[in-house]
Amino acid sequence: MGFGDLKSASGLKVLNDFLSERSYIEGLPGVKKPLGQYGPAGVADSTSGPAPASKEDDDDDDMDLFGSDDEEDAEAARLKEERLAEYAARKSKKPALIAKSSILLDVKPWDDETDMAKLEECVRSIQMDGLVWGQSKFVPVGYGIKKLQISCVVEDDKVGTDILEEQITAFEDFVQSMDVAAFNKI
Repeated sequence: MGFGDLKSASGLKVLNDFLSERSYIEGLPGVKKPLGQYGPAGVADSTSGPAPASKEDDDDDDMDLFGSDDEEDAEAARLKEERLAEYAARKSKKPALIAKSSILLDVKPWDDETDMAKLEECVRSIQMDGLVWGQSKFVPVGYGIKKLQISCVVEDDKVGTDILEEQITAFEDFVQSMDVAAFNKI
């Protein structure tokens, strides 16, 4: 019983023929037998011991598949440094991300006799670096009084809501108060 020499073509043919009729060699898990006890009957067992090492098998010892060659390591390190330098150069060319916010302001007048067009003109007259005024509308509050609802986009590092509030409420003839209705990061 056995497959013969699995390193030869005839031994592989016997194994292949054996496995063409079965999906496994033997179905008893956990029981180890010598290799020669598996396979079809009538085949001589030629796997009784390890094959002696020949002179031809020894010539692969000089090839170290998992070792490293110093020359290749130096080349790989140089290539890695070049790629890191290129990446750093590309990254430095990108503009820094500017944090922006969209703000919706409610500006309330003193009474119904306040000139709302003049109020909006005063608010839009505020100019700062990092401030862009958007659309506006007049929203009824009650008893004929309307408030100015105006949007703006600000750069967070340059303009704050407290600065906007100070400058808008500085128009004391028109503005009673100012509230932030919505504040969204962009």
